[in-house]
Amino acid sequence: MVALAYTVAFEGIAARLVEVQCAISPGIPAFSIVGLPDKAVSEARERVRAALTAMAIALPSKRITVNLSPADLPKEGSHFDLPIAVALLAALDIIPLDDAAQTVALGELSLDGTLVPVIGALPAAMAAAEEDRTLLCPHACGAEAAWVGAAKVIAPRTLADVVRHYTGQSVLSPAEPGEVRGTATTRDLSEVKGQERAKRALEIAAAGRHHLMFVGSPGSGKSMLAARIPGILPPLTPAEALETSMIHSLSGLLDEGGINRERPFREPHHTASMAAIVGGGRTAKPGEISLAHNGVLFMDEFPEFARAVLETLRQPIETGEVVVARANAHVRYPCRFMLVAAANPCKCGYLADPARACARVPICGEDYMGRISGPLMDRFDLRVEVPPVAFTDLDLPDSGESSASVAARVAAARARQTERFAGHDSARVNADAEGHLLDQIATPDSEGRDLLVRVAERFGLSARGYHRVLRVARTIADLEGSDDVRKPHVAEAVSYRLMTARDS
Repeated sequence: MVALAYTVAFEGIAARLVEVQCAISPGIPAFSIVGLPDKAVSEARERVRAALTAMAIALPSKRITVNLSPADLPKEGSHFDLPIAVALLAALDIIPLDDAAQTVALGELSLDGTLVPVIGALPAAMAAAEEDRTLLCPHACGAEAAWVGAAKVIAPRTLADVVRHYTGQSVLSPAEPGEVRGTATTRDLSEVKGQERAKRALEIAAAGRHHLMFVGSPGSGKSMLAARIPGILPPLTPAEALETSMIHSLSGLLDEGGINRERPFREPHHTASMAAIVGGGRTAKPGEISLAHNGVLFMDEFPEFARAVLETLRQPIETGEVVVARANAHVRYPCRFMLVAAANPCKCGYLADPARACARVPICGEDYMGRISGPLMDRFDLRVEVPPVAFTDLDLPDSGESSASVAARVAAARARQTERFAGHDSARVNADAEGHLLDQIATPDSEGRDLLVRVAERFGLSARGYHRVLRVARTIADLEGSDDVRKPHVAEAVSYRLMTARDS
C-alpha cells in the first residue's frame, strides 16, 4: 500500500503540485528518496528520522521508499521535510491515509520535531486552493498563507502537533491572516526647496507609472526627490498586493505574515550584478526588477551600472515580464515597475556649472552619458534636468505642496485609469496602453496632433518616442480631469521628452 501526501515545487511565482508517495516494503532496512531531489531534499530523510525518534516513533526494519512525482521535475529546498514526514506517518498508520492525501504540506523539520518556516507559503496556498486541499505549514508561515481565503491553512508548531491534529487529540484552528502593515513615511515633498519642474515630473510619472530620469549636478536633490516617491503613490490594490507578495514570499521578504499595501521601493547599488538586478543564480531567483513589481525601481548613479546590466533592462521595461533561463530552470517573473534613474551630467558632475570649469567639456559629458545606449534612453518617458539649488535658498521656509496634496491628485488620476482599463487585462495604467487601445484613449485634438507631428519631424522622434509622448499627454490630461488630450497636454509631454539636444 502506498501512502500519499502533496507538496509544491516552485517555477517562478507559480507553485506546481508534487505528489509525495511513500511505500514500506519487506527488504533490507533502508530509507531512500527518489524523484530528482537536490542535496537539501536528500538530507530530509535524516531530519525526518531524528524528528520521529524525538517523538518516540521507531521506523520499522523494512525498506522505506519515498517518490516525488513527477520524477522529471527538479525538487529543491528544505520545504519537502514536512510532506515526506506526513506521507511516512500515513504509511505507518499513525495518521489517517485520507487526511494525508488531502494535504498540501511544506516546512522544514528540526531534529527535535519543531517546524521551521520556509519561503513560498503564499504561492503554495494558492496551489492548495486551486486543488481544494488543506495547506499544512509551519506556525510562522500560517499568517502569510492565510491571506489566500479560499484555502484552509493549518499551522502547527511541531510534528507532534500534526499527529495530534490528524488523530483528533487536539484539533488545530485554521490560521488567521497577518496584519496589513504600513510604514509611516516622514519624507515630504514640501521639504524639497525649489525644483518645481522636477516635482511636476514626479507627479506625472507617479500618476501614469512612467519611467523617469533625473540629470543634475551632485547635491541638486535627485536622490531626495526620488526618496519621496512612496509618499505620493496610491496603495496597492488587493490584487496587486497579492501579486507582489507572492514574489516577496519566494524571496523570504514577508515578515510575520504581514502583507504590505505600500508599493515596493527598491534601490540597488550600482555595483549590483546582473543576477541581482534581473534575477538568476543557480535556482533562478527573482531579481530587483521583479521585487519592484507594481512599485518603483530607483537606480542612482545610473551610468555607473555595468553596461550589460543596463542593456538587459530594455526588454523587461517593454514587456513587463522577464524570463530567467538556466540549465536547470526556465522561469518567468512579472516586473511592471516604474524606473526612476538619476545621473550626473558628466564624470565630475559639474558640466553646466560655470564656476567649476572642466577642461574636458563637452567631451566629458558625451562620454559619460554615452554609457547609456540610445535605445535605453528612448524608453524614458520623462527626462528632467535638476539644476543646483543655491545655498541661500535652503534657509527659505517650506513653500511647496505637501506629499498628501500631490498624492490626492495622483490617486484621482489612477482612479480614472482604473475605470478606463476595467475591461482590459493587459493594461492597468496609461504606461501599459499600446496599439488600438492607445489610439482610442490618447489621440489628441487637431492642434495637438499638428504640434506632435512637427516635433517628431524636427527632432526625429522614434515610433516608440511618439507613442510615449501620447501616453504622457494622456496622464497629464487625467491629472487635470480632462476627457480629451489637447495641445497644452501634448506640449508639456513633449517638453519632458526633449530634455537636451544630445538626448533628442
